[in-house]
Parts: sequence; C-alpha cells; structure tokens
Amino acid sequence: MLYSTDDMLEFYRQMLLIRKVEERLSQLFLEGTIPGTLHQSLGQEAVAVGICRALRQTDVITSTHRPHAHALAKGVSLPSFIAELLGKTSGCCKGRGGSMHVGDITKGMVPSIAIVGGGIPIATGVALAFKRRGEDHVAVSFSGDGGVAEGIFHEAVNMGAIWDLPILYVIENNRYAASTHYSRNTKLEQLSGIAAAYGIPGVTIDGNDVLEVHETARTAVERARAGQGPTIIEAMTYRITGHNRRDPCNYMPEEERDHALEQEPVKRFEKVLLRDGHAEASLLAEMQTELEAEIEAVIETALAAPDPDPEEAFRYVYAEPLES
Repeated sequence: MLYSTDDMLEFYRQMLLIRKVEERLSQLFLEGTIPGTLHQSLGQEAVAVGICRALRQTDVITSTHRPHAHALAKGVSLPSFIAELLGKTSGCCKGRGGSMHVGDITKGMVPSIAIVGGGIPIATGVALAFKRRGEDHVAVSFSGDGGVAEGIFHEAVNMGAIWDLPILYVIENNRYAASTHYSRNTKLEQLSGIAAAYGIPGVTIDGNDVLEVHETARTAVERARAGQGPTIIEAMTYRITGHNRRDPCNYMPEEERDHALEQEPVKRFEKVLLRDGHAEASLLAEMQTELEAEIEAVIETALAAPDPDPEEAFRYVYAEPLES
C-alpha cells in the first residue's frame, strides 16, 4: 500500500506523542504526582497506532492494565487523559479510573479493565451487539501474551468464531507476562496458531513495524465488516520498560534488551521517514519540540485544576433511578 507523506508523518506524530507522554508520566510518577501505579508501553507504540488508524470512531476497543497507548491512539483527548491520571474531575473518567482504567466511550474506547483478560469478553459482547443491531461497526480486543493463558480468552474467541462476530483479537506479545517469558506459558511458537482451534484466521506480524500492523489491521477490519468473522493478530513487540515503575527488569537478558532498543518503533520509523524522503531531521526535531511543549501545557493546566470534592466518592455507586 502506498502512503502519502502526510499519512507517514501522522503515523510518526501519533507514536511520538505516546512516547513523549509516557516519558513525562514516568517523571510525574517518580515525583509522587501520579497516584497509584503505572504500567507503561514504551516500545509498543506501533501496535496501538497501526491498529487504531484502521478503525472508525464508531468502532470500539477494549484495553488492559497497560492502556495509555490505546487510549491516545483511539482518540481520547490528551487533556482528559492527563487529567484522569492526575485524579481530576476533568479526566475522561472523572478522575475515578486513573492509569489502569482510562477510556472514553464517545471516542470508541471502553474504560480499560485491569483484570488480565477481562476486556476480551467485553469486546466480544460489544461485537455481538453490533451484529444483532445490524450496525456497521467493529470491535477490537487488545490483550497481552499473558492474557492468552486466561480461560476467558478461549471462551470469548470461540463465541466470536461460531457467531462470525465483527471483532479483532489483538495479542500484543511483548514477550513477558510481568516477568514470565511467553515461551514458558505455551508450546506454540506463535500464539496466532491458536486460531486454528476455532476455525478463524490467525497471523503473527512484526508489531514494531507500524505500516505492517496497519495493513494487517485494515484487512482484518474489512473482513469483519463484511460479516466474515474474527481474526487473531499476534503483534510481536517488546516492552522496553518494566512491567510497572517498580520493576528493574532483571529477568530480561542484556543482549535481548539491547536488540529491542535497536528495533523499537519510533526510532525505526524515523529512519524510514528520512530514508524515503518524507522528512528531514530538522522537521522531526521541530515536531518533537512542539509535542513536548503541548504536553507540558496540558500537564500544567491539569495540575492547576481543582481536586474532586470528597463527597464525590459516593456518586455513581448505585444506578440512578429512571425518570418516570
């Protein structure tokens, strides 16, 4: 597929935005500004951007305890995203969700679910609703390689398969479920091989190549919209940070990490842009400076916003009665 320079720069801008946001979030967390914990996806940006750019706003995704890239790629606004992580009422979930529960259903993202595998059946249910209503929409379930070991993955995928639901099951294989390498959880060389058990297509791709991710997603989305059912996409990537901010990554071999840093998607795509004449180094540097300034302005605004009233903790606990 041929891409225009504008398309190529937009792929890069989205990945760079995610990278710069997460780098800044790491600093805020270490300063004690962000409450709770923080699960980042540095090195995995191409999966979120490549998949979500193949979707419409009316399509719906579910995510995991590592949802930042998915949220920003699906269109959750940066101000509402940052405010959510800082616990502000202007956050996309009114400050109640924090890092592990971001989302905005108006942008097509169910607030993320931190239970491993928990978003997979939700996405399947969303796809079932689309089909029963005759709506031309697609659902996407993002899960990690660890989520495949959960029983609910197999139940949900089987339902999606037998009912030909319009859904993509995306396995974001960053090699480690917390500290356990995926090879210790399966005898399959490729997790996409699971698809054969359910009679649906399964493919393993380079998850650090944003264009390959995007093209694979486009094909699967078109198939789903046409009523031909689910596809399992295993995107091979690497988490170049810890499972969370308290993880020193001692379980990762040094040689493996060094190779992963050489192959990480943002720097890799920069080389493509420069090589193919889509941009000069000065333009990319300018884009980085502009994004850093935008992010800092959003953070300053969010920090200055008032914290929630403690009484707000009692709201939304029970369903509000319908008006008669």
